[in-house]
Amino acid sequence: MSGRSLIVPLRSTATAVSPSIRREHSPGLQLTLLRHRRVRELHLTLRSLPGESAAGLSRRLVRVLQKHRAAIVKQDCFGALAAYPDSLRAFRESLGPIRWPLTWADGADCGGGTLAGCHVLAMCGAEVQPVRLEGRIVGTTFHDGASRHCFVGNLRPANIHGSRADQSRRAYASLDAVLQRVGMSATHVVRTWFFLDHILDWYDTFNEVRAEYFRRRRVFDHLVPASTGIGASNPAGAALVLGAWAIQPPEDRVRIAEVSSPLQCPAPDYGSCFSRAVEIGTPHSRHLLVSGTASIEPGGRSAHDGDITSQIALTMRVVRGILNARGMRFRDATRASAYLKRPGDAPAFAAWCRRHAPSLRPVLTMQAEVCRDELLFEIELDAVVPVSPSSRRTAPKVSAAV
Repeated sequence: MSGRSLIVPLRSTATAVSPSIRREHSPGLQLTLLRHRRVRELHLTLRSLPGESAAGLSRRLVRVLQKHRAAIVKQDCFGALAAYPDSLRAFRESLGPIRWPLTWADGADCGGGTLAGCHVLAMCGAEVQPVRLEGRIVGTTFHDGASRHCFVGNLRPANIHGSRADQSRRAYASLDAVLQRVGMSATHVVRTWFFLDHILDWYDTFNEVRAEYFRRRRVFDHLVPASTGIGASNPAGAALVLGAWAIQPPEDRVRIAEVSSPLQCPAPDYGSCFSRAVEIGTPHSRHLLVSGTASIEPGGRSAHDGDITSQIALTMRVVRGILNARGMRFRDATRASAYLKRPGDAPAFAAWCRRHAPSLRPVLTMQAEVCRDELLFEIELDAVVPVSPSSRRTAPKVSAAV
């Protein structure tokens, strides 16, 4: 990481949620800092400031990493494809060689900018090792003192000229290759992300390939991961790129389980193979991973066709229901991505947050296609709370071991 960056300090505030969780925020930057054993885990959301370039954003990131002596585990960026080459060059100039998976999804800022921002996970006190496949860094591994983790990102099919179904199968084959390289398998995966080019043209095909893969790898006999499938193209021109989080092996004090949605049916009921949410419980904290969620009724049908205000309200009510079921609130979020089909609808989401969830800070809002043509809004969210005696008593029942 280069030390050449010069950064003007920005006003920031910090809140200690517990001895193990601390939150800091300044203009365009939110940080949740988790402390467990000798390890510090940094969940960062960086939004582009007005008129700010990728170089300016990356310099702000460098400042945080240097302060905490942290190494990046993964970086997910949302911006116009045209901005990718200059942004990647700026990241390299500030951060040095990219030794972690950097995923770029075509998700332009709804305010008219070319870069909406980045989600970054970084670690201090744990050795972060890159994972290569076919000469590219597509993952990292580390051990946090309780479990071994592998994060995969920017993974695409080896052949980007085949059919979409073939590319999906090849992408899963690449995921298998990465997991095997680090001594894991598909049944260790707790979370996935899929960015599908022209999603509306072939989402059913993708789901068929995913179900086939899950059957072949016996995922249905274990934990079905939380997931997001969103419409966004990528710089390589592939039909899709994917990301994943795998954990192995959780020790006895680490619990991983599916969490259902109180207001929606299980997604497999209508052909989408993912859990509504997954919770990872450790002796120190509970981490909830809420899948991509949209305006869908309990029976699986889309609701409020064409009405962005009502779609946002229902979607956020569903997410709130999942959070509340696990004793959490919007203020506990560590990362959130809000996808809007029409950039002009961003003020409606901002207005909802001001009125109902002003403490929901680490949100990136970008333009992207949702998996159904009538759906205008989708959000995914992670949240964390410290462990307490009451939360131990309400821990979810563990599904088949990962």
